[in-house]
Amino acid sequence: MPASDSDPRPSASHTKSSSRAVALHVLLEVERRHVFADEAFQQLTKNSPLSTVDRGLAFDLVFGVLRHRGHLDWRLHALTKKSLSGLPTIIVMILRLGAYQLLYLDRIPDSAAVNECVKLAKRVKGRDWSGVVNGVLRNLTRQADPPWPDPTEDPVQALSIRYSCPPWLTQRWIDRFGFDRAEEICRQSNSIPPLTLRTNALRASRHKLKERLQAEGYSVTETVVSPLGLTLGKCGTLTTLTALQEGWCYVEDEAAQLVPFLLDVQPGHRVLDACAAPGGKATNLASLMKDQGEILAVDRSAQRLQALQENIVRLGITCIHPVVGSWSEGWATASPLRAFCEKGLDRILVDAPCSGLGVVRRHPEAKWQKSVDQFPDHQRFQGEILHQVSTYLRPGGVLVYSACSAEPEETTEVITQFCLAHPEFRHEEVVTWLPSGAKALTTPEGDLMTLGSPYDMDGFFAARLQKV
Repeated sequence: MPASDSDPRPSASHTKSSSRAVALHVLLEVERRHVFADEAFQQLTKNSPLSTVDRGLAFDLVFGVLRHRGHLDWRLHALTKKSLSGLPTIIVMILRLGAYQLLYLDRIPDSAAVNECVKLAKRVKGRDWSGVVNGVLRNLTRQADPPWPDPTEDPVQALSIRYSCPPWLTQRWIDRFGFDRAEEICRQSNSIPPLTLRTNALRASRHKLKERLQAEGYSVTETVVSPLGLTLGKCGTLTTLTALQEGWCYVEDEAAQLVPFLLDVQPGHRVLDACAAPGGKATNLASLMKDQGEILAVDRSAQRLQALQENIVRLGITCIHPVVGSWSEGWATASPLRAFCEKGLDRILVDAPCSGLGVVRRHPEAKWQKSVDQFPDHQRFQGEILHQVSTYLRPGGVLVYSACSAEPEETTEVITQFCLAHPEFRHEEVVTWLPSGAKALTTPEGDLMTLGSPYDMDGFFAARLQKV
């Protein structure tokens, strides 16, 4: 990075600008290290002196900039004398922070938004960029909103700018689904997701959880498709949600809640969750099994498995055994993993690492970090995992492959290639095992696909394979 990209640290003495400084710091971490924005935010604010209000503003700024980056850059580009790509990264981020406040946050006066961004620019080492930031943002306050690009002239640009979706991804969705459905998918991918809970049936029924939450003053709605889900209105921080802390529920999108149903697990089954952390699907499987049987939860990240272990304890589950292991190199050296698999498995879940393009509304940074060039590597790794784990499935056993993506390279093509190489597996239609409300969410091939559904859920794919 250029010298002028040095990172301005948030200062406790800057009570008015600390929210912007923290947001800028997080955005730079995301840009430099390609980390999840929520994880970077938690890491950088865990010892912060920010008040609850300022912390909320900082969070809003981070995710607002990432969610609307395409539109912000379009507006800023018209006001800069040279391309944004010619400016230091830190100045671009400051301009985006200012533009987001000016265009999307009515509660912040324009003058305050501009002045606080100018202060941030003055703290950047090297050249003084405060004049540039001040000039661009003040011109933005004076500029009338330009008309959106005409979709009849350039449909890709029109959707990319209106919904801040990268042009390469917009083009793919238009080619696959047509303009109208692509627009709906772009709109959904840029929306703010709901807070959805999955009931922990080991502790309570959905009805009982709903009654408790309502008695505590929360606005609660039952999910339409998943029989386990509840959607909450504004509820403050999750640390105040006592039902969550006491293990009555788990935060999980409605689409993700559907995948474990496809395995049709039964009490006493031996199950492998091959890519388990942080444990949403593994803990759902344990609940469906009534905590009777064995689930080996494997992940290559010890840190993420720690989160799984904490969830197991909180939810009161005893049948899940976390193991650190990799399916690419040296997995057999993890003796608990190998010993468990060699005894034979009744069910296997491969919730494969992927682009995550089905969950970009939760991780908007992913839109700007991914490219079509990454798909071949993803596909090879996904296929390798399937090949390795499939050996240990007993005849009659079931393997479910899922991904938080709808891109063919990471979904249907993986299944097609696997079935060609493994004729002992039968590709089954999932409709039999889905909850009744989800039966419309299937593809002509019989797989689960939630991208672009009429429900407010993430984009997931899942296929069911039986070893015959």
